[in-house]
Amino acid sequence: MKRETGRVALITGSTGGIGTALCKRLHEEGCRVVGNFRCPDKAQALQHALEELGCEIDVRQGDVADFDSVGRMVQAIEGEIGPIDILINNAGIARDVRFSKMTKADWDAVMNTNLDGVFNCTRHVINGMMERKYGRIINISSINGQKGQFGQTNYSAAKAGVHGFTKSLALEVAKYGVTVNTVSPGYIGTEMVMAVPENIREQIVAQIPVGRMGYIDEVAEAVSYLVSDKSGFITGSNLSINGGQHMY
Repeated sequence: MKRETGRVALITGSTGGIGTALCKRLHEEGCRVVGNFRCPDKAQALQHALEELGCEIDVRQGDVADFDSVGRMVQAIEGEIGPIDILINNAGIARDVRFSKMTKADWDAVMNTNLDGVFNCTRHVINGMMERKYGRIINISSINGQKGQFGQTNYSAAKAGVHGFTKSLALEVAKYGVTVNTVSPGYIGTEMVMAVPENIREQIVAQIPVGRMGYIDEVAEAVSYLVSDKSGFITGSNLSINGGQHMY
């Protein structure tokens, strides 16, 4: 049974596989979910997909890489729906290429979305959370921010930076009832990953001790716990969801 929490949850990058699963899971938990998107054509598909699952959510356009764009989006959400209690920084892109061939544009695009985007979104909601003495912030990183990956110096650097951000901010806001945590998925069976040729996917799975890729619902379930009232003693942590592919 759906239980009403009264919490407003903003999920960035909601049109991707993990983002959509997060919207669905938090809606089931009774949150008033707002899904962020950048490309309008994907937003309609997101709403239709969630409606078919019985989920009605608000969707708002905003470019997480643009500080002012995020500010306008947050102002509209809080003015029309209510204060944002939960922020899930999920938006991310990749521009994979060997570093010796990486352009400044490749570097900037990934940093602007994957790392600056975390700052932009969090900065616009953190003061309100501190004033209300409650907040949950989850930053989605990656296994490759922990172990590195060939062709992903930009992506791995940004995702590693995400957890450094998490730890420092967690220290600053803990006394205000705000927790900040990181979730680092490994290879999850999203539509994008499943589009990879089968022989390549088999090579990936061979490196995962549990013998399969992760399910998007497993990521959503973990995030659901970390944003709940039951997780108030967990902050500054990094939860790896990678099937044992990387341990430390």
